[in-house]
Amino acid sequence: MNINGIDKKWNSVEFKVHGRYALFSDPVTRPGGEKFSYPVPTYQALKGILESVYWKPTIIWHIDAVRVIKKIQTESKGIRTIKLNSSGQDLSFYTYLKDVEYQVIGHFEWNENRPELSYDRNENKHHNIAKRSIEQGGRRDVFLGTSECSAYVEPCEFGSGCSFYDNYGEMHLGVMFHGFDYPDETGIKSLGIRLTRPVMKDGVIIFDKPKEIDKSMKRVILQYGQKYHFKKFESGVNFSSVDA
Repeated sequence: MNINGIDKKWNSVEFKVHGRYALFSDPVTRPGGEKFSYPVPTYQALKGILESVYWKPTIIWHIDAVRVIKKIQTESKGIRTIKLNSSGQDLSFYTYLKDVEYQVIGHFEWNENRPELSYDRNENKHHNIAKRSIEQGGRRDVFLGTSECSAYVEPCEFGSGCSFYDNYGEMHLGVMFHGFDYPDETGIKSLGIRLTRPVMKDGVIIFDKPKEIDKSMKRVILQYGQKYHFKKFESGVNFSSVDA
């Protein structure tokens, strides 16, 4: 089903996430003392929220779109941080987004790099569990970009209600961090990052699919050796099927 350019899948989930503060920054540059939030959430941050709501290694969550509900506002705070290689402290300024609310739509696909978990591929059960988890506010704590920005999740219909950016037109957001390419999701023994140039139209950002991002917007930041193997899951040891 295609709604306003968003390809809604059978196993799509829709939810609202809101909180007092958010900090969506580039994780590659985050170790520095000063942090400044992007104006909108990144694909990876929203994927992390969905994984906090419900996740199993059998599935990979994909974020289709986000809708910004409230006006984009920022607030700077002075934060006491520990100096590296020192017992002293330093004063850093973090610029957060303030009073945020987003509607999100996403879906899951099977992780084809884990064929040993093929017996757990019950799409209907995973979908129903994910929807119940959203109704209950998630299985784990939910954060908006960083651990000091707690958030709340609840079900909603994507596109319902009013947004500050209804009929606002297009807003080009420049080059932003999109997400990580993890070895267990790509099957490649390296950790990569993806960049993107999102455009917000009337408050809605339709994300590029990870596989469709041009190679020029991808970088490998860590190359693993040939002996590297990502974590394995074994039934009855560290994994249980949804049918169990």
